[in-house]
Formats: sequence, C-alpha cells, structure tokens
Amino acid sequence: MDAMQNPSDPAGQLDPNLDLNLGIELQDDLEGDTLREECGVFGIFGHPEAAAVTALGLHALQHRGQEAAGIVSFDGSRFHSEKRLGLVGDTFSRREVIERLPGNLAVGHVRYSTTGANILRNVQPLFAELNAGGFAVGHNGNLTNGLSLRRELVRNGAMMQSTNDTEVILHLVAQSKRGRFIDRFIEALRTIEGAYSLVALTNKKLVGARDPLGIRPLVLGDLDGRPILTSETCALDMIGAKYVRDIEPGEIIVFDETGANSHKPFPPKPPRPCIFEYIYFSRPDSIVGGRSVYDVRKAFGAQLARESHVEVDVVVPVPDSGVPAALGYSQYSGVPFELGIIRNHYVGRTFIQPTQSVRELGVRMKHSANRAAIEGKRIILIDDSLVRGTTSKKIVRMMRDAGAREVHFRLASPPILYPDYYGIDLPDRGGLLAATHTLEEMRDIIGADSLAFLSIDGMYRAMGEPGRDPANPKFSDHCFTGAYPTHLTDQTQVEPQPRQLSLLAEAS
Repeated sequence: MDAMQNPSDPAGQLDPNLDLNLGIELQDDLEGDTLREECGVFGIFGHPEAAAVTALGLHALQHRGQEAAGIVSFDGSRFHSEKRLGLVGDTFSRREVIERLPGNLAVGHVRYSTTGANILRNVQPLFAELNAGGFAVGHNGNLTNGLSLRRELVRNGAMMQSTNDTEVILHLVAQSKRGRFIDRFIEALRTIEGAYSLVALTNKKLVGARDPLGIRPLVLGDLDGRPILTSETCALDMIGAKYVRDIEPGEIIVFDETGANSHKPFPPKPPRPCIFEYIYFSRPDSIVGGRSVYDVRKAFGAQLARESHVEVDVVVPVPDSGVPAALGYSQYSGVPFELGIIRNHYVGRTFIQPTQSVRELGVRMKHSANRAAIEGKRIILIDDSLVRGTTSKKIVRMMRDAGAREVHFRLASPPILYPDYYGIDLPDRGGLLAATHTLEEMRDIIGADSLAFLSIDGMYRAMGEPGRDPANPKFSDHCFTGAYPTHLTDQTQVEPQPRQLSLLAEAS
C-alpha cells in the first residue's frame, strides 16, 4: 500500500452522502441561525507519539469543524496519512488507526467546508511529493483570490486533485524556482490574499504561518520541550501543554532539529483579528489575543443589558453559544438566570423525516423547553447572533407553547449585514435577515415581544476599546460594517462566482 493511501478507501472516493443525505434538510433547518465553524489546525514536532497527541488536540478543536478530520505524520523515512469524513472520535480514537501514523512529526486538521465539497479528497491536511520531498499542509481560513490563482495554475498545466483552495498553496510552493524551502514557501504566501493560518510538514520541519492581518488565530505551545502549533489554547490545555505566545500576524515560524526560526517577510500592518472568534468560533475556555473568550462573551451580555434591558422575570440562554452572554446579562441586570432551554447534544444528520409534519417538529430534537423554569414568566432570550431567523422563530414559538407570558429576544452581536469571504459560511446578502428587513420586521418574523442587537460601539467597548474607530478598526468586523480588510479578487472580477467562493465550479 502506498504510504499516502487511505486503507479504507484506496481510491479516495468514498461517497460522502452515504450517511449524510437522509437528514440534511432537517439539519440545515435546525442550524438556520447558526454560524458554521471554519476549521482547526494542529501540529507537533519531535514527540514520539506525535499522531496520538495530534488526535487529542483535534478533539479539543472539534467545535471548529465537524465534517472531516485528518492527520499526516512522518517517521523519518515515509509520510503516512489518515483522513476520514465525520468526527475525530469516529476514527482517531482507535488504536489501530494511530498505529498507522508512526513518527515524531505530525500535523492535523478538522474541517467544515467553506470551499470545496465534503468529499474525502478535500479532507486536509493535503499532501504532495515535491522535488525536494513530501509536503503536507492544513489551512484554517479562506483565500479571496483562490479561484483566480486556481484558473491560472490549471491554464499552466497544473492537475488539481481536490476542489478546495488549500491545494493552490501546494502548487505555488511546487512551482517556485527558489532554492530553499522557506523561500519557496514565502514566495507562495506573497501570492495569496485573504485569511489563513497554516500548519505544514516536511520531512525535517514543522512550519506555521499566519496571514499579515492576523485574521485567523494561531498559537504556539510547548509540551515537555516539544513545540506545538494550533488554532486555540484549549487544544494545549487538552494535552497538558504550556501556552508560549500567539504567532504574530504575518509571521512564519519554522521548527527543525536546530530549533526555531521566525520569519517576517511582510510589511507590518495594524492587526485585524476576526471578531467572530470572540462572538462564536472559539471555545469559551480559550484565550484569544490575550483575552479570555468566556470573559469577553460575558462582557457582551453585560453591555447588552446596559443598552436594551426590559423588565423580565428570567434570563434564558439559547444553548450553548448564548450561555456566557446570558450570564453577563443576568449578573449586570440582576435578573435571575435560568436554563429555560435544554439542548440535546446527540442530534445527528441521519434522522429520517418521513413527513412534512415531522420535519416541522425538528427544532425540538435539538432544543427542548424547560417548562418549570419559564411557565407564566416574562423571559428574555439571549443568543450570540442571528443569521436567517428560522431557528429563532421556532424557539420563540416553543417558549410561548411552554407558557412564557412574554418573550423578548436579545443578540450579543450587531446585525449581520454582509457575507464573509474569510472562512465563515454565511449566506449571500439576500439570505441574511438583518440585511433585508427592518428591526420591527425582524421582530414580527420571529414573533418576539421585543428584539434588540448589541451595538457596534458596544461590542468594541465590551472588548476594552473606547468604541469603533472607522479609520482604524481593531478587528475584522466586515459582516457588520462591510469594511472588508483585504482585496476580494474573486468577488470583484467580471465572471460571476458561486456563493462562498466554492471551487466546485472548477471541478466540473
């Protein structure tokens, strides 16, 4: 068997719909107000059980992508790869799988697809044999010129094996004429635009890179003297590693037998980290940019109470992402916090919905009313964000059916008015409720007694800033403001593009 071959799927063509097609309509309906996670990366250098440690790290990052997971390792002579659709624990908790990943170097990836279909050949880390040896790369983010670069590469003779934008990076490195690997890697990164945090592996090196604006996160850790690169600090906590520092925006860091070398090939720019890492993506126990995500989300809730409080009896979070903000709201306002909604964590995508009437009950599979906590009471629901409004509408109705006397709705982020092109799966503007309706229209659609969002300046104040400086915003907040921090090459060219920079069109 080839070292890069998946033993359970030699052709790399497992049908992704075998398990996913029965319940996709219901799942999409349940997730109608949910931001889809991006991806998570993990890499370790010099550990005798590199693949096992990587699998543990990916478990901690599972919230960043639930569609697929992969690990590539190097044992001193050969690269080994295991990639599967599904959750980390579905594959990488099995000893026989980890035993097929020997070596003391490894990189791993969990995926939610914002570019490319959910098929096995798109699962990362991607691997290629270059003239200088094997090269594996995992990518969190999205290239805003990925389609343009892909077309140019194909015109010049490149043969693409996947439909995601990460493969563009492989080809750019392969085609570089520079002598040293680091120079080829830097030349490739100078060509791409958008948001990225990368972990890469050669037969001698572990490499990390972060985009010049620091839109996507990447941190450095240490496990008994072995360096780790990963998306969030929660992955370090999972394996008992120490946090060392954040990889700086625009920094490339290389680990080999001689130690660490940092390269900063880009002109310095004011950082613009993604605000959604604090609102939704990162785990509450992570530290992002020196800030506790949990504390920031509580501060969002407290600021929301300052801005739009109404007289109610209980504060109820929409689980799970609304819980810290609801706690902050409750503590600031003095209104009791109650778990008025109980979440079922075991809803899969394979539930069969035989009739429309059963499909309409689907929201109760994921969320159930805690009648004892809300019956006869005036409640205020706290959620992190609102996208389409479909789930919010059903939750409001569920609260009324359970006997709530009044139902008020508060969002711990501003209205989402613009799509994202940096790795968040959001609809086009026409699918964003706040972009197409007034506040009163939205309130009427979801059926609440009142509706309010956190203000943009309030969001910045909760982050410890005096407010948003339009001339120099501290975060990538384009979904609220339309102020995109990079060029959007693929979106501005004449040829129409598929939603969310899908590269599927290139494969047809």
